[in-house]
Amino acid sequence: MSINVSLLKSICEIAGAPGFEKRIRDLVIKEVAPLVDELSVDNMGNVITVKKGQNNPDSKKAMVAAHMDEIGFIVTHIDDNGFVRFHTLGGFDPKTLTAQRVIIHGREDVVGVMGSKPIHVMSPEERNKVAKLSDYFIDLGMGKEEVEKLVSIGDPITRERELIEMGDCVNCKSIDNRVSVFILIETLRNLKNAPYDVYGVFTVQEEVGLRGANVSAHTINPDFGFGLDTTIAFDLPGAQPHEKVTSLGEGTAIKIMDASTICDYRMVAFMKQIAGDKEITWQPEILTAGGTDTAGVQRMGKNGAISGAVSIPTRHLHQVIEMAHKDDIQASIDLLQACLENLDTYDWNH
Repeated sequence: MSINVSLLKSICEIAGAPGFEKRIRDLVIKEVAPLVDELSVDNMGNVITVKKGQNNPDSKKAMVAAHMDEIGFIVTHIDDNGFVRFHTLGGFDPKTLTAQRVIIHGREDVVGVMGSKPIHVMSPEERNKVAKLSDYFIDLGMGKEEVEKLVSIGDPITRERELIEMGDCVNCKSIDNRVSVFILIETLRNLKNAPYDVYGVFTVQEEVGLRGANVSAHTINPDFGFGLDTTIAFDLPGAQPHEKVTSLGEGTAIKIMDASTICDYRMVAFMKQIAGDKEITWQPEILTAGGTDTAGVQRMGKNGAISGAVSIPTRHLHQVIEMAHKDDIQASIDLLQACLENLDTYDWNH
């Protein structure tokens, strides 16, 4: 079964920096509305969908969170020559910005280039220094007067990169976390016989502190929770075996812990059991730095939730060339669907 690359491409390429998710939200609503029984948007902009359970006398709720936002920037200053300064929205490795195209979403979309001091005019000391975010500016190819007709302080900025297929992989900006948006949509499309009500939530502002997940989990108060996000695949030259976290093409990942969550041991055991029963290829994930919406889902409901996470191995995270394997994406859809459809088959009391 091949994934719908065309839909994934649309989801990855559309803009949606933290706090400015309207474009991706509109796309999500269009795609998911026909697939669910209920859909609402809360005050923060989270899209909360509900697919009713088949036999749910105890009114149990399962929540799945996939964040819509992508790392981006915000305009902070326009200098006398029309160059734009910015602040980050989410975590960036400065060296990944060199010579990249970005889009400023002002009165209209304007393409710019991340610029910095040319190496030809750097001193030997400057060449050996690690790049800082403050070294960069955005060049729009216009003077200040032209720029100010289109761009204002506070306009969001996203990266410009199209999705392509490379071998068995897809490559684009914002695989983190648009691949999870895609997976959640496809899971809701395929979901047939979930025993409990499934709340599929497309969250906002994850990249700046899990903000949307915290609010939506507080509203829903789920009994069971699943985070849905990318994780590091450091299966690259020079990586030691203990550093890899996950590897591309070796299956979806079942999260054991990250820096913000220790997944419930019962949920981890359940997910492993389901993967085995359904012959879904999987690998364990322990991520010692970084967190996901799983933390909000687990902790912010009134009663807390028995929570775990489906993680998608991804190379080159938080760069403009993020890469995921199509088989891992399909395995993630299969595992999430199977877990949601079998929550009532496990003894959660042991």
